[in-house]
Amino acid sequence: MAGFNHHAELMGQNKFQEILASEGVEFLESASKKVPRTAIEGKTICLFFSASWCRPCKAFTPNLIQLYNSLKTNGEKLEIIFISSDGDEKTYKEHLETMPWLAVPFNLNLYRRLAHLFTIDHIPALIPLNCNGKHVEDDAITLVEDYGADAFPFTRERRDELRAMDERKRRGCRIEELLAHPERDYIISRDGKKILVSELVGKTIGLYFGAHWCPPARNFTTQLIEAHMELVTILNQPFEVIFISTDRDHDEFICSLSSMPWPAIPYEDKTRQDLKRIFEIKGIPTLILIGPDGKIISTSGRAMISLYGAMAFPFTEPRIAGIEATLRKEGERFPRKVQDPKHIHELKLDMAKAYVCDACRKQGRFWTFSCDVCDYDLHPRCVEETF
Repeated sequence: MAGFNHHAELMGQNKFQEILASEGVEFLESASKKVPRTAIEGKTICLFFSASWCRPCKAFTPNLIQLYNSLKTNGEKLEIIFISSDGDEKTYKEHLETMPWLAVPFNLNLYRRLAHLFTIDHIPALIPLNCNGKHVEDDAITLVEDYGADAFPFTRERRDELRAMDERKRRGCRIEELLAHPERDYIISRDGKKILVSELVGKTIGLYFGAHWCPPARNFTTQLIEAHMELVTILNQPFEVIFISTDRDHDEFICSLSSMPWPAIPYEDKTRQDLKRIFEIKGIPTLILIGPDGKIISTSGRAMISLYGAMAFPFTEPRIAGIEATLRKEGERFPRKVQDPKHIHELKLDMAKAYVCDACRKQGRFWTFSCDVCDYDLHPRCVEETF
């Protein structure tokens, strides 16, 4: 993050204008026109330090264009000014062609002065200039990546307000507020059907963050499908999973959703990114479990499903404690070790979240008699020794 100079923050737009004047810059330019530098007065100004050779710049610029166009359409008085660190004027002009905003004319000395003033140590950097005495973000890149147009006008007060809203949703809110917004009150099934978010009210919800490209996510999806089918189809429990895709593109998203029996947030909807931010998702697969009251039950849904499957429902601490107590009591009646004629080595009692019995070839879970020497597992019921 750019280390913003406190003096520069206080001076804000006035200091920026002074430097332009000292370099003889009377006009700012876009890809198609020039405007007097005084035309930016009275607007919220953001300096965008970028270059065509910079990969992070190329990744961030489309987000910034979307924000800029949205705010301009809504009538906000915003101007972004591109400050180039490209190597030559030809490259600078080609870069400017991709941008809808203004730029300072290509001038490496001007770039160095502005970069020094605002302590720019990396690009991209988006520096809001102080106006009306308000404190602004040092570098608004992360704020824009997290909140998009909602980050405007990039003040610290707005940042704190947005983070407080996230915290409130994390603590608990209505499911409609979490998963829907004024432009979308539905989620989608794998066959394209729209399902009203209001139909989820009163259910336990699993927010499933996964992706088709991630092998652990594909493996967990299989486990989650098994638990979901048992809970919803067989036991008729009020439980639903919502897929929050972290796929790389829409085609991958379709591949993911086509393998799942539950609905998803539409891929193009920014709510996907909002939920990742709100629940601080650092890796996938992740399953966040939310109760009928809108409050988080657990952020460890993946472990619960992997260990206990459908029997973990409704995923509360008392339920998990009860399962573990039952398993401990069950384990107490088994011997610690057995010598079974079906296997040459001694087998010891162990616990495994899932395994295949080498005698009956059926799936096992929890207690097993396993071999320390080789890969061999035996259901307790398949042991010939009586206990």
